[in-house]
Amino acid sequence: MPDDVQIPSLMPGQLLARGVSRHLRSHDFVSVEELVPTSGLRVDVMGLGPKSEIWVIECKSSRADFQSDHKWQGYLEWCDRFFWAVDQDFPTELLPEGTGLIIADGYDAEIIRMGPETKLAAARRKVMVQKFARHAAIRAQAARDPGMQVAW
Repeated sequence: MPDDVQIPSLMPGQLLARGVSRHLRSHDFVSVEELVPTSGLRVDVMGLGPKSEIWVIECKSSRADFQSDHKWQGYLEWCDRFFWAVDQDFPTELLPEGTGLIIADGYDAEIIRMGPETKLAAARRKVMVQKFARHAAIRAQAARDPGMQVAW
């Protein structure tokens, strides 16, 4: 899709997720938004790499959005790498050391700091790849058939 195409009206965090997802594709990752790895957690963007690498990206659109996030450390056990995605005006000094950093907008993103790698156990990776696949399939089916009832 050309970049001059109008962006639908999206919330600031959704715009960040869109740019992040586009950038992940350039690294041969596919992505889904709003995946629930376990009850009580919902990641903004989850990327799946060509070697089954799993990245979690939390999109923060403001200082208040970041400061109200008390669950982010719970995401670490569900991915190989963890990143924050923020816009260029975000005060990045607020973000914890030892986490990845992506600067994004609605069109693209750039990885500024790679999140440290903590490899998932094989059993956990299998569960996450299956959740990713089911989530992606449900989203694709809902896009093809908008009137379909979706049970998340």
